[in-house]
Amino acid sequence: MADTPAVQESSQECANDENESAKDEKEAIQSGETEMLSKRQRKRLLKNQQWEEQRELRKQKRKERKQQRKLERQAQAEDGVEWTGKKRLRRSAEPSSLRLVIDCSFDNLMVIKDVKKLHKQIQRCYAENRRTLHPFYLTSHGGQLKQVMDEINKGWVNWKDVHFEPDAFHEIMKKEDLVYLTSDSPNVLQELDETKAYVIGGLVDHNHHKGITFGRAQELGIAHAQLPLGSFVKMNSRKVLAVNHVFEIILAFLEKRDWKEAFFTVLPQRKGAVPVGQENNDEEDSDEDSDTEHPISEKRTDSKDQSESKQEEQKAVLNQSDSSERNTA
Repeated sequence: MADTPAVQESSQECANDENESAKDEKEAIQSGETEMLSKRQRKRLLKNQQWEEQRELRKQKRKERKQQRKLERQAQAEDGVEWTGKKRLRRSAEPSSLRLVIDCSFDNLMVIKDVKKLHKQIQRCYAENRRTLHPFYLTSHGGQLKQVMDEINKGWVNWKDVHFEPDAFHEIMKKEDLVYLTSDSPNVLQELDETKAYVIGGLVDHNHHKGITFGRAQELGIAHAQLPLGSFVKMNSRKVLAVNHVFEIILAFLEKRDWKEAFFTVLPQRKGAVPVGQENNDEEDSDEDSDTEHPISEKRTDSKDQSESKQEEQKAVLNQSDSSERNTA
């Protein structure tokens, strides 16, 4: 508390200096003595002049955008789309009984860094589901994940259309309605049954717990299946799909009813995904990744045996990664 007056005095001095600097610039402009200004002051002066000169242009652009939005609203109204506010055009969601579940029971298997990654993936799932409004469940919600959400994103308690359940998914839903999505399953998903609840393992483990979701499905005696990713997509590098990617692929398929289109709508370009049949046949990725992050079940060769050109390709792909955090094996 004793340092407070000193801090306030220092802040006041800084404010006074800025005011004096602005006053000096104004006087220099009025007198035409811009040569007396420092390089930084001249740069700021030029920026302000450009801002003022473009004022009318900005005003005109705002009018054009406003008119464009008005025309869009009229067109949407003709197409039967509901206008719900000034900022968002939202298409009326079609009711669906298909449920999407993230199984958060693996909390004790993750370090806090990976729990935070899972939290970000769940946030993306929530943002995407707001457009479609499918029933969305977070089961076994508690422990580290809940603590991270309380610390980073306290607004989660106000999330709409999300069911936060402290109990396990098989305790709140009928077992015959459950389908656990795991790439270790021998069953390949062809269609989605909208009477079912599809469970995604909420685990970021970097291959430390291979087969754990498949084992959990077998232990509980519930149905299991893998996405038909290998039938439509070939990855150029060793990549895995995050929880939110699996979530979004399911939503995309429900909308498009086409697995190939759903995969290539969701998968980031940086993953180097190409349609099956267009890949280079002499480059095989031979590593089988963990099912908990829903990878393609392909094997990778030992990195020591890879050619120099292959290593350069992988390095280039990694350098093109966006700033958002993704899971890599």
